[in-house]
Amino acid sequence: MTELQRLLLAYDQHRADARPCALATVVEVLGSAYRRPGARMLVTEDGELTGAISGGCLEGDARQRARQAIFRGHPALVTYDTRDEDDPRHGLGPGCQGVVRILLEPLDFAASDNPVEILREFAQHPEPAVLATVFETDASGLRAAVGQRLLLSAAGVVRGTALLAVPLAEAARVALAQSRSQVLDIDTDAGPVRALLEILTPPLRVVVYGAGNDAQPLVRLGASLGWHITVVDGRPNLATAARFPEAAAVQVVSVRELEVQRPDADAYHVLLSHNYAYDLAALQTLVFFPAPYIGLLGPRLKAQRLLEELGTAPAAAVEALRERLRSPIGLDLGSETPEEIALCIVAEIQAHRSGRQGQPLRERAGTVHEPA
Repeated sequence: MTELQRLLLAYDQHRADARPCALATVVEVLGSAYRRPGARMLVTEDGELTGAISGGCLEGDARQRARQAIFRGHPALVTYDTRDEDDPRHGLGPGCQGVVRILLEPLDFAASDNPVEILREFAQHPEPAVLATVFETDASGLRAAVGQRLLLSAAGVVRGTALLAVPLAEAARVALAQSRSQVLDIDTDAGPVRALLEILTPPLRVVVYGAGNDAQPLVRLGASLGWHITVVDGRPNLATAARFPEAAAVQVVSVRELEVQRPDADAYHVLLSHNYAYDLAALQTLVFFPAPYIGLLGPRLKAQRLLEELGTAPAAAVEALRERLRSPIGLDLGSETPEEIALCIVAEIQAHRSGRQGQPLRERAGTVHEPA
């Protein structure tokens, strides 16, 4: 389950129980911080927390300030400077060595455009989008502009405040094209504002071919990261929802059906069937589609033989598949058990998705996070 899904579930429960709550959102980070802009935490009037905005050092103070925002009925922008080594507040000390700005907003359950409902719009229509959040205006600006939002989907659908729609939407389109979250100063009809343009990405879709015992820890671990996982296998006694309760879907697909099935070209594909014919059938369909990630469990000789048997596919397509096929699958973590192997596969997928190499962070040049 993703952080957003957990937040929506908690919000719905608080609304049903009529428990007032506020949303805390990291809107800007200067320097180093545990969480990046877009991290969220839901705070109830009595102090219950869902989500996280730091590694634990800011939650206590933010909880109290969020409760004050609920009582006062208007948003507040709080700045935490963790660079001050002599500041004993929040247990920060030298800490993360950065400045974190957090927007605290009381939530109106009756408002269809409150920030959680706008996030729900994205969750219900999962496609890449940009969420623009105004968190600061100039001294003469309208305080009412703080907290106003605009959601722009990849399809061009815009939802948000009409007064801010044109300038924010144009900036959001640029951010979406660059696939990069940004903090910008923007001139609007309501005056100049400072806004977080946050890239929202839908859950990663992963197709796992094979419903054996070693697929279970992989599905559990991937699902814990919020991935949308489909398990495919030709054995009905193994491909069951009872064996894979964390999977979004479990399908019984025979080798013959797999050979003619159109794969999800945007999903990540993991071949764990331990069945040569089944792996071959999967590759025979995937060779024609530019799936971003294809991983195959087994030795290099098995992969070589499978590629040689893709005789009906054009030589150029087979060669392209050879270049992008990850076999043996996973990062080199010295894995032996099914759980350890699942970890090395998930780690490689995460690195690939993030455009990283998977080396130790201490060997990375520059900062851990890309600057916003």
